[in-house]
Amino acid sequence: MKEISINLTIKCYDSYEELSDSDERRLCNSAFESLNHAYAPYSNYKVGAAVLLDDNHIVEGSNQENAVFPLGLCAERVAIFSSNTLYPKAKIKAIAVVTLGDVEKGKFPGFPCGSCRQVMIDMEYRHQQNIKVFVLDKNKNLLVVDSVKELLPIAFDHSAL
Repeated sequence: MKEISINLTIKCYDSYEELSDSDERRLCNSAFESLNHAYAPYSNYKVGAAVLLDDNHIVEGSNQENAVFPLGLCAERVAIFSSNTLYPKAKIKAIAVVTLGDVEKGKFPGFPCGSCRQVMIDMEYRHQQNIKVFVLDKNKNLLVVDSVKELLPIAFDHSAL
């Protein structure tokens, strides 16, 4: 028998305002702004997201619920699919996701769900570059991973087809 060990490195910041890159700060701020457009009357779990493209455009998304729950869409996928529609030649450099959790009170902010991670990993393969993932809570606490591969290390990808 052999064992495989998978490690995850998460960078932790007290606030996204600590980031040295102004585009990354702008991305996080846009994700916060997109919370205002979330439609979550059933779960009351609002999520905002924004993607930063290699041409420095930022595209926002927010979760959109439906009375038939499977028909809703997560903020991350709204932002990603919108960016592909609006800027089809641009590559995604980073995505920021905001939930109303509170790290200081022991509530870990909401990381992207499995479906969103699968879409994000497909974008990494499609664009042939890592996508940095920023996860924020309501107090601007920030967790960062350098690639979606860290969140989905054993991914289903095009090579399996």
